[in-house]
Amino acid sequence: MSFKAAAVQMCSGVDPVKNAAAMARLVREAAGQGATYVQTPEMTGMLQRDRTAARAVLADEAHDIIVKTGSELARELGIHMHVGSTAIALADGKIANRGFLFGPDGKILNRYDKIHMFDVDLDNGESWRESAAYTAGSEARVLSLPFAEMGFAICYDVRFPALFRAQAVAGAEVMTVPAAFTKQTGEAHWEILLRARAIENGVFVIAAAQAGRHEDGRETFGHSMIVDPWGTVLASAGATGEAVIVAEIDPSAVKAAHDKIPNLRNGREFSVERIAGAIAGGVAA
Repeated sequence: MSFKAAAVQMCSGVDPVKNAAAMARLVREAAGQGATYVQTPEMTGMLQRDRTAARAVLADEAHDIIVKTGSELARELGIHMHVGSTAIALADGKIANRGFLFGPDGKILNRYDKIHMFDVDLDNGESWRESAAYTAGSEARVLSLPFAEMGFAICYDVRFPALFRAQAVAGAEVMTVPAAFTKQTGEAHWEILLRARAIENGVFVIAAAQAGRHEDGRETFGHSMIVDPWGTVLASAGATGEAVIVAEIDPSAVKAAHDKIPNLRNGREFSVERIAGAIAGGVAA
């Protein structure tokens, strides 16, 4: 059966309490438009480059305001509420970049810890080392929901197609990619990556994004997006500021895409041989 999905675009600051209030307002707006599944961006609860300041306000899962608010919203609105991710304090002093999916009763149906850490040096001087503070996840899951089979990823994960292929082979019909893409990488790759993951796996992709200039000085790309299994962009937001985008998701379109191009069934095992060099007329022995 089809369902209405929403991606909530935010510009989260350094105060989790203010961010929780902004999330609640936007999620209620999405539910008011008929969405029964609502997704928020990566790091909904706080974007804070100063790690000392961030640690001062971090909480464990049982006491986190974003987790609490997400649960309450799911129950109040009778929706599947997906907090794309928020920073959760762990017992070992590190942090989890953790997403939560709440059912309409407010209970947690799934947790997903971001697997791939954003350790990069960009041309504009930006340098990021997520692995210095965050503990990487190691488990992908496909969750059976009443309306679809759902897979999970967060931001930088989108650059690792094997994660998406494994979940698609396991039956995922909808892939979720909440994100806080940098402006530079977003301009270069955001849309093409989301559409590629949708096309190559024949799945829907829902990606709620952070957008604009944040209190900690960083700038994120925005352009939250919902893409269908044929790569068509069903809904998208602008480059800056808050937004709610909504699209109708019909899981039967996944089967239709797989019937047209059955690459999940047609995949074959193969080996890779590294060859020392080439000679005229053939390959060196």
